[in-house]
Amino acid sequence: MKKWIISLFVILVLCGLRFADPWFLDMVRLKAMDQHQRNQESLTLSNLATVEINNQTIRKLGQWPWDRNRVANQIIKLYQAGASIVVVPILFADPDRFGKDAALARILKKTPTVIGQIPSNDKSNSGVVRGVASVGSDWKPWVYRYPGVVGPIPEIAKSANAVGMMVIAPEKDGVVRRMPLVVAVGEKLYPSISMEILRIAAGDISFQMKTGIAGVEKLRIPKYKMIDTDANGNIWLDFKWKTPVYALHEKLPDLTGKIVILSMTASGLGSPVATPVGVIQSHDLIAASLATMMTGRNITRPFWTDLAELVASGVGALILASVVLTLAWYFGAVLLPVFLVGSFYGSSYLFTEYSYLVDWSYPVLTMFVVWAVAAFLRFMEEYKQKMEIKKQFAGYASPTVVRLLQENPSLIKDGMKKEISICFSDLRGFTPLGESFGDDVKGLTEIMNGYMDAITQPILDSNGMVIKYIGDASMHIHNAPIDDPDHPRSAVKTGLQMLDAVVKFNDKIVAEGKPPIGMGAGINTGLGYLGEMGSTMRHSYDVLGDSVSTAARIESKCKEYGCLLLVGEATYDLTKNDFFYLKVDELAVKGKTIGIRIYTVLSDMDWMMKNTDWGIAESQHEKMHEYYRNQQFDNAIRLCNDLMNEFDGKMKNYYSMWIERCEFMKTQPLEKDWNGVFIATTK
Repeated sequence: MKKWIISLFVILVLCGLRFADPWFLDMVRLKAMDQHQRNQESLTLSNLATVEINNQTIRKLGQWPWDRNRVANQIIKLYQAGASIVVVPILFADPDRFGKDAALARILKKTPTVIGQIPSNDKSNSGVVRGVASVGSDWKPWVYRYPGVVGPIPEIAKSANAVGMMVIAPEKDGVVRRMPLVVAVGEKLYPSISMEILRIAAGDISFQMKTGIAGVEKLRIPKYKMIDTDANGNIWLDFKWKTPVYALHEKLPDLTGKIVILSMTASGLGSPVATPVGVIQSHDLIAASLATMMTGRNITRPFWTDLAELVASGVGALILASVVLTLAWYFGAVLLPVFLVGSFYGSSYLFTEYSYLVDWSYPVLTMFVVWAVAAFLRFMEEYKQKMEIKKQFAGYASPTVVRLLQENPSLIKDGMKKEISICFSDLRGFTPLGESFGDDVKGLTEIMNGYMDAITQPILDSNGMVIKYIGDASMHIHNAPIDDPDHPRSAVKTGLQMLDAVVKFNDKIVAEGKPPIGMGAGINTGLGYLGEMGSTMRHSYDVLGDSVSTAARIESKCKEYGCLLLVGEATYDLTKNDFFYLKVDELAVKGKTIGIRIYTVLSDMDWMMKNTDWGIAESQHEKMHEYYRNQQFDNAIRLCNDLMNEFDGKMKNYYSMWIERCEFMKTQPLEKDWNGVFIATTK
């Protein structure tokens, strides 16, 4: 739950950040949308051309600035080449030093030439005002406003048919993506030089501007399609349109019907401008704005884009977080590039087909951050879980088992019902051992820990799991939580190895002058219910089931029968070909009414095959049980005495106990159909 809360909080913070939309996000968004401009195929607009004044032009026609008469002659040259409109983005703010202003004024008066003026930061105003019709809401809060304007000298201003504002509006990163079509000086509106060109081309005397509550909406010159703008009266420039470029000093081609822009690119004259497609000359921006408006492709960023981007960011991040937190981090890692590609190409499609500028970067950024956070939280949760599993099971299971549990925690948390083999073991001879240590509790503790280490190692080596230590007793299982298809055999083999470990441990402590100890173990196979059990404050991995209690009761009979390792009937049936067994009894353990056969394990079959005399003794052993079941107790006692020293003396205590039982049963009134099952009265 905690990781979900943190992930949702991060999503809300990121959505809140997008809603606030600080300037740096706007910069990232603009950079992302620039990619669409760069991916466009370049096209040539047939009714536009650029004629540049380059270094070669200056060398051939003379040093700049030219006198106004030479400028007028070059304008005439362009019209003679067929130009319909000549754009001269030059500020004629001062009188000509050679007194040639009249020559230029005459040409301007006779031709539809468009010249420029610029906004100023002081309150001087020598600009030329053209008619602008504004409809709708107040435009003053929206249109770029300047204190003043610097226009051409009066003689030229009066003669010029069109004078437009030469103004650009770079973004905070210095890149020009938009251009103002109208600006304000005082209470008056001034069209950009691009608007003046279109007005002259349309033969109109003014243009219209529509303003709404959200700012400027549209500009219109009757001959052309309505021009959509942003709230400040800017248009987004379409940089895919290119214009043919010619040098002024060279022979010009046929320019019939073309709007010709005079561009100054000579060293020291040009004004480089950064754009999404690279650095261009400021005069080329005029061409870009004209191409944008004349082709009728209005690149816009509609009002709904902010909401769409916000929703896409939130929903995408939520989906990604859900995938990471419920499945795995790498599913999110696969899904992340899918979102990236989908967002980019979806945004690209909207730009190409509908001219909509939609940001693809922030949804992707949001999803990446959320994926990173969710993946980190998932990793930390899993790491913590793995460390808890390691802490819980490090001393109770082999490294292999611990690693598998770390990789599959559900094996612990979810619980399971499966067939397992359970082994209980208990120390024998603790009393004399404890007495030998007297008040040396530390020494006794060390001995006990050494004993537990000795019997635990075979369990771990066989990938069994220690469930618990109970004083000087232990409980372990096989086939859970990880699978062991051969678990009955593993359990019995481990039991024998535990007995061998006790023998070696005794060799050590006897050499230290301590009394030897023994061990009894009981094994049973059956269904068990496994999982985390306990309270919310303290819990552990445990197993429950009838087979578990049966295993415990089988182990409790080791001392009574004088056997070291007893197994239940189910375990015997599954492993009888692997180990040498002797039937111990048919017993109804306490709490049971149905008898079960229990067996003792003396060795594996490989060892038994080397001791063929055991096979003869085994048949006598089975005959003894047959005598007992048929109530021929004296014959059973005779065979017990004969077998007393067989099996290397390992069963001597067992046969002594059996003799006592037969003597006791001789005194008991038994039914004729008595089945030989012994009813236990203790655990």
